[in-house]
Amino acid sequence: MAENTEVVVIGGGYAGVMAANRLTRRADVTVTLINPRRTFVQRIRLHQLVGGSHDATVDYRDILGERVRLVVDTVTRIDAAGRGVTLASGGTVGYDYLLYAVGSGSADPRVPGAAEFAHPIAGLEEAQRLRPLVDAAPATAAVTVVGAGPTGLETAAELAELGRTVTLVCGGVLGPYLHPQGRRSVARRLAGLGVTVLDGPDTRVTAVTRDAVRLSDGRELPSAVTIWTAGFGVPDLAARSGLSTDALGRLLTDETLTSVDDTRIVAAGDSAAPSGLPLRMSCQAAIPLGARAADTVLSRIAGERPAPLNALFAGQCLSLGRDAGIVQLARRDDIATRFHIDGRTAAKLKEFVCKGTVKYLADEARKPGSYSLHRVSGGPKRRQSLETRRDEAPATA
Repeated sequence: MAENTEVVVIGGGYAGVMAANRLTRRADVTVTLINPRRTFVQRIRLHQLVGGSHDATVDYRDILGERVRLVVDTVTRIDAAGRGVTLASGGTVGYDYLLYAVGSGSADPRVPGAAEFAHPIAGLEEAQRLRPLVDAAPATAAVTVVGAGPTGLETAAELAELGRTVTLVCGGVLGPYLHPQGRRSVARRLAGLGVTVLDGPDTRVTAVTRDAVRLSDGRELPSAVTIWTAGFGVPDLAARSGLSTDALGRLLTDETLTSVDDTRIVAAGDSAAPSGLPLRMSCQAAIPLGARAADTVLSRIAGERPAPLNALFAGQCLSLGRDAGIVQLARRDDIATRFHIDGRTAAKLKEFVCKGTVKYLADEARKPGSYSLHRVSGGPKRRQSLETRRDEAPATA
């Protein structure tokens, strides 16, 4: 009888679920997915949870393959030498291969008062705690959203559409990823919703109090509810376990997503830093990375050489309330172009994308190996960046 291979996947987000489902392609592979929650979180819908239009969760039974064993727990340490993980409940789980997909969450704002008085929205529990606070605030109460990336833009628009008095503090540029033409479209939509947008170099938040937000130019904004969407961080599990990480804490890997420390550990999603050049944190990157990471493990089991990743992007989709949005198109290397779609059509496309991400996972659960977008070339840009880095690296004796 062929020897069975035990694979443990840490993290049940977009990357982890895709990887876990794909690993079941081999009958001699046993897959254990360890996740702290019993339900899958659609992070791209958390602003809808706060606004009351969606609960942002999906039952794992709808997207996880039957052969994947779900363990609801938290990994507190990885023992690479002993090939095992320690759980918060006190147990341990051994592995032949480990797939690290712990995702990302809110970053430490490091602004006086922000941790105490501002409310993050990057995780399910954070959004669930925020929703009743927003509901309890008077209709005319000032709501301040800090951060003008995708989460900040979507949250500000979602709440403004409900009639809330919203101020969006950018701390710099409105929608940094967007092309200037797309940025103007978003600004028009926010203005139509009544959102006050404060952008420019003097809009950095320097302090947060119970009922106000202070800016770097000295202004103090009244704020009954302050929502913090600026920046993301990753769990420190890899660093605490003695594995090599980048400055943010993402696991350092090569282009096959294999840890630089251990060929038995492979990473995917927001918590991976392939060649020190991590991809933009997004489900658009996480799902293909999950598929590539699974293929790397399967290749090693088969005694084959794993293929390197293909970093392909199409752009960025944002909802701006329930009736409008923007689809910012991009080059394959994730640089925004002048082309975008806005208005109601964009809102429908964004909803199609939200449903599509879940469908990708469900399809892979039903037919492991069916997903193939991770094989589409992202063009030569990443390879050129890697070559440039190698050329610039100092020579060693």
